[in-house]
Amino acid sequence: MPCTTILVGRMASNDGSTIIARNDDAGSFHYTPKKVTVVPARKEPTVYKSVLSGVEIPMPGDAMSHTAAPNAVEGKGIWAASGINEANVSMTATETITSNPRVLGADPLAAWGIGEEDIVLLVLPYIRSARQGVLRLGSLLEEYGTYEMNGIAFQDEQEIWWLETIGGHHWMARRVPDEGVVVMPNQLGIDGLDLTDTQGKNNLFSKDLPEFIAENALDLTMDGPFDPRLAFGSHEDSDHVYNTPRGWYMLRYLLPHSFTWEGPDADYRPEDDDLPWCVRPERKVTVEDIKYLLSSHYQGTPYDPYGSYGDQSLRGKYRPIGINRTDLLSINCIRPGKPADCAAVQWLCFGSNAFNVALPIYSQVPQVPEYLSCTGPHADTGSFYWVSRLIAALADGSYKGSLIHIERYQLSAAAEARRILNHYDGLLGAQEDPDKRLALRLQANQELADTIRRLSQEVLDKVLYERSNVMKNAYARSDA
Repeated sequence: MPCTTILVGRMASNDGSTIIARNDDAGSFHYTPKKVTVVPARKEPTVYKSVLSGVEIPMPGDAMSHTAAPNAVEGKGIWAASGINEANVSMTATETITSNPRVLGADPLAAWGIGEEDIVLLVLPYIRSARQGVLRLGSLLEEYGTYEMNGIAFQDEQEIWWLETIGGHHWMARRVPDEGVVVMPNQLGIDGLDLTDTQGKNNLFSKDLPEFIAENALDLTMDGPFDPRLAFGSHEDSDHVYNTPRGWYMLRYLLPHSFTWEGPDADYRPEDDDLPWCVRPERKVTVEDIKYLLSSHYQGTPYDPYGSYGDQSLRGKYRPIGINRTDLLSINCIRPGKPADCAAVQWLCFGSNAFNVALPIYSQVPQVPEYLSCTGPHADTGSFYWVSRLIAALADGSYKGSLIHIERYQLSAAAEARRILNHYDGLLGAQEDPDKRLALRLQANQELADTIRRLSQEVLDKVLYERSNVMKNAYARSDA
């Protein structure tokens, strides 16, 4: 899937959380309705069978419960997308990445392997740390292979790891520095890998990766350390329109004063192949920053498709981050200093992020509010997915008139979500009884859903009015 990912180390976030976030975007000319659910724990072993590839994989017992965001319409598999398990370990899978003929010729993709459809379900129920997630997925890739190139993020309270597949059976992973922020725009991104880190302190990789590189002459560096992006990635003309500009825009936001981003003397340009994979931001990063970045469409640049200034020929030149066919955004936060049952919060959005809002939930619950879980195949204002899609389509068509309503909606929703979370964090801090704590988490999630539902219905009314006013058959004279 064409997606965009942001990873934030615990010392780079404003409250000490580790944060992983990803836009789950549908392919061209289709949309995939998504829902949010809780998958219960399972004691017995079972066998998993992929719908797309048909691969069958034995699954161990003692699977932990976890949240998931699967496809709402059955037929093409689960595609669980993103979730947090009962050990407060989180993952998001996958971001489609790119490679080159040298890699794919040396280790062809495995038609009967695993892919985005399968990965969350195969890994998340069984891991108690981010590092364990890398190692479990790595072993599955080595044994069964994959039919696509993907990037996958893993998170616990202390660490974030990012894994990238290499061909059909190889892989590499890097630990995100605690003060680091990673941006990923659908390209193989890791730009440094220490192949001598055999203890796996900050680097993990398939056991024969050094030999694979040497035997297939994949190392393209002339001087300096090994560059995995050069060895395994792509630098196609299409990357410079579809991928690298997204990385440029996110880095520009995170490091506005550290580099020159525009003009003839720019340090980095939208089409540059050497944009850094991980940076230390100029200030600490918030959930709101991540939501803004993963909603963005090059605001403040000539490339904004909604822009009204500058060179009109540049509008829409590059693929936006907040694209029309985003199905899901999940921002997973593991917060420090909180009791285990309320440390993990998952912020969830559906539809085009430029026009939607995030609904946070405590993840350690047996079920989620119906507003998140009731997505069906047809448009329905009782579903958070569908009402978000409707708001976006109407507001886009009446952008100038609707923008003020969207801005107020997004501010109100974010402020109300923060207020409710703060309130229930306080109540949970004063309550010790496990049953009453669970009741509080369920009550909080329902209050959050009810509040976002009310605000969404209000803005839907307003953007419908604005869109009605600019219909082609509009006429100003009253018939009364």
